[in-house]
Amino acid sequence: MIGMKDKPQYFDLDPDFKPLPKYGHLSEKTPEFLAAEDAIRTGYNQLWSLPDMAAFRKAAGDPDAAMPPGGPDRYRDVKTELLQFPARDGHLLELKVYKSPNVVPDATLVYRMHGGGFCVGRHEVDGTENVYAATNPNIVVVSVDYRLAPEHPFPKAIEDSYDGMLWCKENAKTLGIDSEKIIVAGSSAGANLAAVLAIMARDDGVTGIVAQVLHFPGFCHPKFYPTGEYELGSHVQNAENVVLSAARFDCFINAYVPDPKPDHRHSPLLASSLRGLPPALIQSAGVDIFRDAAFAYADRLRAEGVDVEINCYGGVPHCFPAILPTHPRTPAFYERFNAFLAKHAVS
Repeated sequence: MIGMKDKPQYFDLDPDFKPLPKYGHLSEKTPEFLAAEDAIRTGYNQLWSLPDMAAFRKAAGDPDAAMPPGGPDRYRDVKTELLQFPARDGHLLELKVYKSPNVVPDATLVYRMHGGGFCVGRHEVDGTENVYAATNPNIVVVSVDYRLAPEHPFPKAIEDSYDGMLWCKENAKTLGIDSEKIIVAGSSAGANLAAVLAIMARDDGVTGIVAQVLHFPGFCHPKFYPTGEYELGSHVQNAENVVLSAARFDCFINAYVPDPKPDHRHSPLLASSLRGLPPALIQSAGVDIFRDAAFAYADRLRAEGVDVEINCYGGVPHCFPAILPTHPRTPAFYERFNAFLAKHAVS
């Protein structure tokens, strides 16, 4: 089994835990999730029974993501291509480009970092979102295949992601994008990287990021949760959820940050300032260990003058649109995503 402990490392599971007042009610599971829960558990248990992350990656593969009912036809509405770029150490990394056959010149770049706990996954983990975004002719999506832990621990993933964005800016003409119109985006670990990327670009004076899309984000290493400042009960309340339990997240984060110290490059909630960041869309799930940290980050963004839209979908798990594509809440997730992109990707 992949180095997982029997219980979470950073939180005690209190059997007498009571849902906290602001967000605790969002963990009440929907009937559709309850009906699918055993099948989801079985699927993830098979992956987590493998000996190591390399075996997990091989078993999961990177098949083209399926579209939900009523979604776009990815093979008609979007075309893809693979490119390579050199990271700062000269290592060649892959980019996957998604765009409409009718894409306009000087389109907005949606620069995508995939999910997978910093340890597994490639472009198609978030392929459905990439296809939805690329059906907008004002957008070119570029997904970066950053290097993964434990072979490449922190800060390699964020360095690779940063280098890829700079390469896109420098090669805007080749990509058909405007280097000053960039939306950074990601889900789960990718949302963490997107949030960090926005902070780093601001601090380094790198221009062009006009918005950020942060789906099901983990904004803080659990060792450093500012529990005295925010309601952060979801890590305990949802610790045993079938998609991403607290113990399984510990396995991911310990591989990514094996010697944890406070650092906003892995925990953007710890950044000294969020002022001057671009507008954000945050979408989260009620039955997710990361739920309350998403609200905390939204609160901080608002308090520091950043425009933020947050939507939390009660009763569903981490990354539910990919796991429960027929759930009645899935269409609203994509509608809000598309509307936010359309607002900030004007030709």
